[in-house]
Order: sequence, then C-alpha cells, then structure tokens
Amino acid sequence: MSKDVIELIGVVKESFPNATFRVRIISDQAKDHELLCTLAGRMRVHRVRILPGDRVKVEMTPYDLEKGRITYRLHADAPLTGLPGAPSVPASPAANPAPTPNPNPTPSPRP
Repeated sequence: MSKDVIELIGVVKESFPNATFRVRIISDQAKDHELLCTLAGRMRVHRVRILPGDRVKVEMTPYDLEKGRITYRLHADAPLTGLPGAPSVPASPAANPAPTPNPNPTPSPRP
C-alpha cells in the first residue's frame, strides 16, 4: 500500500474539543487553504500540546481536501527551509553577510 499523502506546513488558528484544530496552510502548494485537522495517534500518546499560533506539519489526503492530520509541531525559532511542503523564500543578501576580518589576528607560532 502506497502512502498517498500531501505534507504541508500550516499555522493553528483555532482549537476545538477532541484534539481537533483549524489550520491555515502557509505552504506554496495550498497557500491560505484552511483544513480541519486532528492530532496523529503518536502525538496523542506522547501528549504533545498544540496551541493556536503554533506551526505544524500536516498530512492531507488527496481524496478529502478539507481534513488533515497534524503529525509534527515545529519549534517557533526553527527555519522552514528543507522541510517538505515548506514555503519557498528567496535568499536575500542580508541572510548571508560577507565574513568580516578578525580585527586582532593572533600571530602564528614560528618554530
């Protein structure tokens, strides 16, 4: 059996009873699409807490585009680059500044 899921990144907008959440997708594939998501079983077992405003990784089936499953809670300071379904952000020159020379270089030891 193949795994026919679409992995997306979203932000939790609203919390409902029974570990159900309204999630707005921020990935490029389905930008600003809203899903009704439930917690995955492993997240329920480990009692991972999800609050409105958290960034999450969502699995969505291509057969029902209104529902999804939250599989991972992303850290607030984690960059989104490299994640499947993450929005593409063009690299800016300010992100990679040129290295500055050391103002007090240590002389190399001479034998």
